[in-house]
Order: sequence, then structure tokens, then C-alpha cells
Amino acid sequence: MNQDLARADALFDVGRYEQAAALAARHLATDPDDTGALVLLARCQHRLGREREALATVERALRAEPDGLPAWLMRTHILLALKQYEEAERSARHSVELAPHYWGSHYSLGTVLDRSSRRERQHEAYEAARRAVALAPGESDAHFLVGLTAHRTGNHRVAEQAYETALRLDPQSSEAHNNLSLLQLRRRWFRRGAWTKAAAGFVESAALDTNDRQARYNLEAMAWGTVAGARWVALLGFVGAALGSASLRTGSTGADALVPYLIGVAVIVGGWGGWALWLTRRVPPRLRRPLLLVARGSRPVVAMGAAVGLLGLHSMVAMALWTADSSVVGALGYPLFWAVVITYWVSRAALRRRAPAPEHGR
Repeated sequence: MNQDLARADALFDVGRYEQAAALAARHLATDPDDTGALVLLARCQHRLGREREALATVERALRAEPDGLPAWLMRTHILLALKQYEEAERSARHSVELAPHYWGSHYSLGTVLDRSSRRERQHEAYEAARRAVALAPGESDAHFLVGLTAHRTGNHRVAEQAYETALRLDPQSSEAHNNLSLLQLRRRWFRRGAWTKAAAGFVESAALDTNDRQARYNLEAMAWGTVAGARWVALLGFVGAALGSASLRTGSTGADALVPYLIGVAVIVGGWGGWALWLTRRVPPRLRRPLLLVARGSRPVVAMGAAVGLLGLHSMVAMALWTADSSVVGALGYPLFWAVVITYWVSRAALRRRAPAPEHGR
């Protein structure tokens, strides 16, 4: 291999795509029909988001070598990025014809078919992924595609096994961490510890890929769900405080006043104490800081937390200042009560608008 091309290949592997492209272009100035250099240049351009240039480069490679498999595979991925799905599928199927016993051809076809909204195409994508695994059982990407296509078609047991296999082969796969966590999150009500495992997976995915917006959004959604769940404690505490302090404000004495008051205190203390205990058991120390950082940077989470916190604080103050006029307490309490209800729906809608657009592998 030419020295410039070898250096370009090494630079590509470490993510220095601009320098790799420059070296590949310099080599092509002296050998314009070198298909290996053309494909490498197209890969660099693809990673840099210059899809039209990448497509033109890979077409040059195919003119120089019409049956060059690397060029056909690269062409498929570029066409996918350009959302030219029909042409990408034709390119992928031609790759399978050229190399029916190469796992990458079937992986490429499965990747294209996975984009289809038609259910029969998704089943075909699953079969292509299984063929890729049969040809290359040691390839993490092939197992991940089996998981992804099984996930799409609702076969969650197979999807979970495939994601776990992909992670055994490549523990650094942020996509496998993310998608396995999505499955675990679905089972949070039926499998003990599933929520915690899901959160840990999202944290791992975000740490492995700092540009992984999907994993960060999933963490944000979990943080919002945790805070939103506390609204029931706050609303219950509001009712308990209203009933518990009412008897004192109406002039009742003795047991008629004390019993409702103590019940109200028990509701508030028990509710928030139980929620805090549940939260500390559900979110282990290693996950608290990442979730807190994500929550602090999310307006929907902050808004929901503020609304719940203010209502909870009002209930405690109302019980402590039981001698205050009931009209003063109600003037603050009822707006806060409705603020929690309204904030729940508004922040939920805002959170959904923040969801990143679906990408391959998600």
C-alpha cells in the first residue's frame, strides 16, 4: 500500500477524517483510478457529512472497477444517508449478488430493509441480519442488526439476546447499550431492577458516545418520569394537609382536632419518606450524578420538579402554620395544586418535542 494511503487509513481509524481525506486525495492525484483510495476518500467524505461529494467519489470507483464490492457497499450507505432508499436497496441487493457468502453484503441489505415501514420488509431485514450472523458469528454489528430488526417486529426476547451478544463481542457499542436499555425500560413494572439497569445502560451509552443525543434524551425522559411520579405524593400531601389542619382552623379541640392533624402529618411524612426511600433504592449512587446533571439541563424536568416541590413545601408549611387563616392557605394551595396538574401535561409535551429524530440503530 502507498505510504500516503496507509497513513490516510490510520487517520481514518482514529477519526481524523479531514487529514485522511487530504492524504487520499494527494494519492489520487498520482493514481486517479485507485479504487481503494477512492473508496477511502468517499468514506471520509461520508463521515464529514459531504454526501454528494462522497457519492460522486464512489461512482468514480465503480467506473474504474464495476464489480468492486467495497464501492458497492459504500454506495449503499451513502444513498441511505441521502434517503434514496430505492436506489440504496438496489445497490445492496447487487452487493449480495456479488458476494453471497460475505456477511457484510447481507448486513448492508438488512440495514436498508430495516428502514422500510412495511412489515414484510422488516421481516426480510431480520432474515438478512440472521444470514449475516450465520456467516460471521463473531461480528458485533451483525448481532446488533438481528437485535434491532427483532426489536422492530416485537420479538423482544430475541432482541435482548442479540443485544447482549453484541455487547459481549463489543462492550463499547453505545447503540447496543442504548437499545438494550430501551427493552429493559419496557419491563420496569414486571422485572425487578429493570429501571436501574436501563438507566445504567443509557449512562454508559452517553459516556461512550458524547454525540449520542438519543441516550441523553432517554436519560432526560427517565429523570422527568421520576420527578413526575412524585406529583402523586405532592397531591396526596396537599389533601392530607387540607383535611388535617381544617379541624384546628375551625376551632375543634381535643381528639376531634388532634387525630385528623396527626393523620395529615403521617400522610405527608410517610408519603415523602417512602418516596425518598424508594428513590434511593431505585437509583444507586453511581447513577445519581449523571441523572442530576441531565435533569438540571432540562427545562421540562426543572419545571415539573419546581411545581411538585412548591406544592410539597406548601403542604408542610400549611401543617406547621395551622393557626394561619384558611383563606390565606387556600389562596396559595389551590393555584399550586392546579399548577402541578397543568405543568405535568405541558412539560410532557415539551419533552416529546425534544426527542431526536429516529436514526438507524435506534
